[in-house]
Amino acid sequence: MDITKESLLERVEEALNSIRPYLEADAGNVSVVEITKDNVLKIKLLGSCESCPMSIMTLKAGIEQAVRKAVPEIIAVEAINLTPIDQPNVTVPNTVR
Repeated sequence: MDITKESLLERVEEALNSIRPYLEADAGNVSVVEITKDNVLKIKLLGSCESCPMSIMTLKAGIEQAVRKAVPEIIAVEAINLTPIDQPNVTVPNTVR
């Protein structure tokens, strides 16, 4: 990983650290999987976030918003293990529909 990607990763981790207490309060967390060459952040939802029906809302309204505000170079945030959108009790933010 080059210095630019390392710096980007450090800034992403700082942004994630700002919201981790909220995730941890519900027995969840998040880890960075990779930052692609196109500056897409790929994450893995951990703990209760993995199976939570609100995981899409957490990703879009919480994690992605915090990361993109702190690290504008990141163009998108994708979870590799997101709760399927067709699950009957999933909660979807209006911006996704």
